[in-house]
Amino acid sequence: MGVPAFFRWLSRKYPSIIVNCVEEKAKECNGVKVPIDTSKPNPNEVEFDNLYLDMNGIIHPCTHPEDKPAPKNEDEMMVAIFEYIDRIFNIVRPRRLLYMAIDGVAPRAKMNQQRSRRFRASKEGMEAAEEKQKIRQEILAKGGFLPPEEVKERFDSNCITPGTEFMDNLAKCLRYYIADRLNSDPGWKNLTVILSDASAPGEGEHKIMDYIRRQRAQPNHDPNTHHCLCGADGEFSLARNVSC
Repeated sequence: MGVPAFFRWLSRKYPSIIVNCVEEKAKECNGVKVPIDTSKPNPNEVEFDNLYLDMNGIIHPCTHPEDKPAPKNEDEMMVAIFEYIDRIFNIVRPRRLLYMAIDGVAPRAKMNQQRSRRFRASKEGMEAAEEKQKIRQEILAKGGFLPPEEVKERFDSNCITPGTEFMDNLAKCLRYYIADRLNSDPGWKNLTVILSDASAPGEGEHKIMDYIRRQRAQPNHDPNTHHCLCGADGEFSLARNVSC
């Protein structure tokens, strides 16, 4: 759970902490898209060992993207998530570890907050639909003409919560995605991939920091490990010798 407006305050007080990254774009040859070779050196001239993804910071933006229409169903949602992960991976290019953490069951206080927010959003959506239908009936009763109502298929973001069928399907799809990338992408060849899905309790960022602390406690830990953390609560956080 992030601190509201903290990143904005930090970026205004210390503007030099923001560094634009170099992103290599995929090329096309005879109409065929050539995938990026992530086994090559990072174009940002810095090599990262470990990449940690707070997956809820990826899942939620995929429900309302800025540069394309929102996904209509679960299948389109899965494809959007895979493309998002691919893009981040192409930028960071970790060499040792990829850790994906999905929010599990939250503490009671946050669970109550989430439920009230989602119930309110669902209730407001139903009320808006009922009001729209009421206005249409009034216009038609007065002899007005209205075009047939278009029924749009829309992905319900309220299902992004532990225990739902969507989250179970997401975990299965991510396992398939990981297996496919490990077998086909040279950048993933020597990578250790860990997926902590919604069945493991705790928020994504908490699970990530707990994993880093446990690794630092190991006798064979390399103190010069380069970490990269990506999540909605802090955008890209690049750190060396993370101390917790």
